[in-house]
Amino acid sequence: MGPKLAFLASDGASAQKARAELVERYGHHAPDSADVIVALGGDGFMLEVLHSTQELDVPVYGMNRGTVGFLMNEFAVEGLEERLGDAELEVINPLRMRATQSDGSVREALAINEVSMLRAGPQAAKLAISVDGRQRMSLLICDGAILATPAGSTAYNYSAHGPILPIGSDVLALTAIAPFRPRRWRGALLPKAAKVRFDVLEPEKRPVMADADSRSAGVVTAVEVESAQDIRHKVLFDPGHGLEERLIREQFV
Repeated sequence: MGPKLAFLASDGASAQKARAELVERYGHHAPDSADVIVALGGDGFMLEVLHSTQELDVPVYGMNRGTVGFLMNEFAVEGLEERLGDAELEVINPLRMRATQSDGSVREALAINEVSMLRAGPQAAKLAISVDGRQRMSLLICDGAILATPAGSTAYNYSAHGPILPIGSDVLALTAIAPFRPRRWRGALLPKAAKVRFDVLEPEKRPVMADADSRSAGVVTAVEVESAQDIRHKVLFDPGHGLEERLIREQFV
């Protein structure tokens, strides 16, 4: 008897068609009673599934029915049970964001890829950055800043010229978006256990918004970020196509 599988799909036509084919072939169980959750879509949908099922402690195996599919495996109806039996497990700890808004209210969110600070007005943002309670940069003038996990280092972080991080490196990438001062600041690599704080300077004149995996916390005055070691996302990859291999391959394209 094969594993109990839950099939979740994005709204796209190709993803919905794939789900119908797979359910007909392998059956379908609710995510909370499944051995493996199969996510059908792109990377954005994969992040949604990981966030929505994080309390279940069930591994997620993605198959690409989207665009890029960095977190996904190739799609095929045939041989799925054998592929799952051979799959390699990667464990990802998300970032925990605690964002303070102008009225003093606090919003918390988790980010598997990155926490980003983005200017919300016509003028560049002014940020101060502290690490583990010690201010490391009193003024960064930029369009924004990103704190990325290794899993997210090839996404928004890489587009902003940040480094690609090996999965086992236990570091985070702090990357500025279009830095003006210090000119051409190249960012920083921080220990995974670091607690990072961004303070928005001149928040009324230069408003800044914060996002956790593209989920907005609105306009903020300060953001604190740390690795959520108590949360473990289990992601399955076909042999030879795990995140470690994908991260290396991405750097030689």
